[in-house]
Amino acid sequence: MREESAAGRSATVRWVGDVAGRLELLDQRALPLAVEVLSLTSVEGVWEAIRTLAVRGAPAIGCAAAFGMVIAGRAVSPLSQAAELVARVREAGNYLKSARPTAVNLEWAVNRMQRVAEAERAVGVRALQTRLLQEAQAILAEDRQMCLAIGRHGAGFIRAGMGVLTHCNAGALATSDHGTALALMYEAQRNGMAFHVYADETRPLLQGARLTAYELQAAGIPTTLICDNMAGLIMRQGKVQLVVVGADRIAANGDTANKIGTYCVATLAKAHGIPFVVAAPSSTFDLSLPSGAGIPIEERAPEEVTEGFGVRTAPLGIAVYNPAFDVTPAELITAIVTERGVIAPVDAAHVAATIVDAQLDR
Repeated sequence: MREESAAGRSATVRWVGDVAGRLELLDQRALPLAVEVLSLTSVEGVWEAIRTLAVRGAPAIGCAAAFGMVIAGRAVSPLSQAAELVARVREAGNYLKSARPTAVNLEWAVNRMQRVAEAERAVGVRALQTRLLQEAQAILAEDRQMCLAIGRHGAGFIRAGMGVLTHCNAGALATSDHGTALALMYEAQRNGMAFHVYADETRPLLQGARLTAYELQAAGIPTTLICDNMAGLIMRQGKVQLVVVGADRIAANGDTANKIGTYCVATLAKAHGIPFVVAAPSSTFDLSLPSGAGIPIEERAPEEVTEGFGVRTAPLGIAVYNPAFDVTPAELITAIVTERGVIAPVDAAHVAATIVDAQLDR
């Protein structure tokens, strides 16, 4: 029987077999109309899956890339020198990191795998190949535990009868399981809390409509799908008392990059006096960046806007600006929920107090 997630569908990321096995990814491009699983055995296939959003969400991308490094390492003959394996995973790591620039978990996971290869080369090629698989599996297992802890630390933000707005998808589909923002909701549901979720559709790729609505409906959590430009209205109507989103990279001062449109939602929440909460593991923090001004913002193909899902909706030749992310400044964020606890108020001192030790541990 195929492994299933907390949301009741095939696991987002999993490895099948030993070092000679394969990476399986739930193909999120097919959802919600079909459940399809990709079986990958090449680094190029993993890069393509990340780039084309077959796998997406910062933690899930990091987990997939870690297994991509396993695939890279196993391509080296066991009779070769360990230096050849180290060079191969270094090259593959640089290649995988080029797939998407904003989500820091991709770089974090690749760097962690590279450090293992370099630090443990003395064991020989065959043993090091096994060791890389063990490290990738550890990254996957740690992410699952971090998501569960995020849910436990953040579920208290959700109260009975509350309306909760979320933007994009930060659920089990975006992680190894359980999610980040949606982990709060799953934990609150397990605690018997009754609440209602409003899911922004999330233009232009509709991750809220295709993925978040799909997840929450499968989990039995009452959910209403809305267009992105309806968020302000339902806040004014008193239907929303909390906003919870995920993150793709968080700077040292708490500035947070997340799916395009998040900054608009945060601004609306501030105007209506509604708490705006970010949920993310410690691996999503980039303490090398003092503020969000240094976060690289991915720009994607104009066709995602002009002819999304194959239907042309704009004039031929029209200029298009299509950033995939924006940055919400820390002053608009009420709290950041991590596996280490809640960061509030959100500023450099409180981020450092919670995150520095967590990153040093790994």
